Amino acid sequence: MQQKTLLIAICCAIFLLSNTRNVLSEKLPIVLWHGMGDTCCFPFSLGGVKKFLESEIGVYVKSIEIGSSIAEDFKSGYLVHPNQQIEIVCAELTKDVKLNNGFNAIGFSQGGQFLRGLVQRCSTVRVRNLITLGGQHQGVFGLPNCPSLSSRTCERFRQLLNHAAYTDLMQNFLVQATYWHDPLNEAKYKNSSTFLADINNERFINESYVKNLKKLNKFVMVQFNKDTIVQPLESQWFGYYTPGQDKETQRLNETDLYIKDRIGLKTMNEENKIVFLECEGNHLQFTKEWFRENLFNYLM
Repeated sequence: MQQKTLLIAICCAIFLLSNTRNVLSEKLPIVLWHGMGDTCCFPFSLGGVKKFLESEIGVYVKSIEIGSSIAEDFKSGYLVHPNQQIEIVCAELTKDVKLNNGFNAIGFSQGGQFLRGLVQRCSTVRVRNLITLGGQHQGVFGLPNCPSLSSRTCERFRQLLNHAAYTDLMQNFLVQATYWHDPLNEAKYKNSSTFLADINNERFINESYVKNLKKLNKFVMVQFNKDTIVQPLESQWFGYYTPGQDKETQRLNETDLYIKDRIGLKTMNEENKIVFLECEGNHLQFTKEWFRENLFNYLM
């Protein structure tokens, strides 16, 4: 009798272990979030990426669309506040039954910091691995394809934008103003930024942001080494200009954000949850071969 009971227990244990392994090894769906000047579905951009991932990994891929049309989605990248976008996407992903068991997420350009904001704010979704391609995690202080340090015209435009970026009108009207980060006036940035300063815990520590980000299995950040869109390009790895000037940059581990562990990155790095990847080329310029070799491991 005892032997029979022991045999049943062993069989049950094997069954449960087998099922656990199957769940852990099951490939998760993937969620994509496009960047500025793009949409969910252009065949030459994220529409193509969606088909590529569906065919090669064989999972459900959802490309986020804000609004009810491609035109509205395109405009959202400029005119719909990131806070509003994150609320919309949180509700949409929560209702998607195909994502109930969790998913991996890939953010392209500003979609990277939007997805990070989603992870930190939306506790009703389960993101396993977050990948950001060219994300501006510490913001930007320059115009796309306009080198402020070597062009007087670009520098003048940057100065003009700098005066307007932190007004209520621009913070509420222009998406890019919400992650404009002036290293020459850190106090103004922290007090006026309506998105980035919040998710980076610049004004006070929101413990739920820290807790939710730490739930990630891996946080993968891709930096494009010849990027002319993101200024400074180090923002893609949470680096930025050293406060008080706009020429010398510092790495993530030299920033107050890391040293004071304001959003949990120091802890995550010590737990080997953060991955820094480089891609040679300009902003979002990668090949399918590079993608397969470097990112598939975090999507399988």
